[in-house]
Amino acid sequence: MSTSSDGLVGLWGRAFLNLEPYLDLAKLESLDDEICYALAQVQTSYTGGSHKAMGIMPPSLAEDPYIDYGQVIRGFSKEEFATFVSLGREPEAFDAKQRHTYEFGEERDHPLTREQMLFLKFKHGVYFPWKVFYELVPGGYWSEKSTAQGKDFTREARLYFPRTVAFVRSLPFREIGRCTLLGLEANDHGTVHRDGEPEDQTAPDHFITVCPRGNKRLFLWDEQARRKLPVTGRAYWFNDFDYHGVEADPFFRYSLRVDGAFEPEFLERLRRDHAVPAGE
Repeated sequence: MSTSSDGLVGLWGRAFLNLEPYLDLAKLESLDDEICYALAQVQTSYTGGSHKAMGIMPPSLAEDPYIDYGQVIRGFSKEEFATFVSLGREPEAFDAKQRHTYEFGEERDHPLTREQMLFLKFKHGVYFPWKVFYELVPGGYWSEKSTAQGKDFTREARLYFPRTVAFVRSLPFREIGRCTLLGLEANDHGTVHRDGEPEDQTAPDHFITVCPRGNKRLFLWDEQARRKLPVTGRAYWFNDFDYHGVEADPFFRYSLRVDGAFEPEFLERLRRDHAVPAGE
């Protein structure tokens, strides 16, 4: 793989690793039954929707027609801002005259409420790619997603997703810092983005994505070559500092992502099986 910030960095010379041979996936059909039944009962949220404002989209795709909530909020008039914050927590704490000093959304001081997300969608046409977002283990800030300190499965997750919790605990992690379900509605796509700058990365973040039905079509985007590379398998690991997105399909799709720190033996096995030998 290319080490250019415009190309794919990958993992040990591979674009991604299909983890199916390394994991026991025999219970995925049962987990799919549990997850779908539970999602029909719990409160989910939205995520995504501000990749342009965050500056994490590839330059060649930054002008796509989908509306970004970071850009919308920055353009609010005083009256529009007042309406927006009235749907949030403690609206009286915000001064419309100082509206450009506030940061809203993911990884920001003021997370969006569900009411604000819906208003941004209904009134301003904002596109939230992942309209089903549920945290089994809340991860805090993105930079904290790999550490388990002070974290655990929520009481609700243990109640509604017991088999899923048991499956996640069986995965080869030394510690789990975040566990989320991410779903896309029919005909929605996951906007292409990356989760950090490759030149800032010292090593790929450890995580496993599991797609019980194998029907969520994730791809990596090579900005240098301007092409997509499909990611295959019901369980996989890729370098999330590479650009990635999800193809649209006419049905609901979801995946389970688990972040943390791999067991050293598991990581060494992957390295041994997939690392490019010296001199090649």
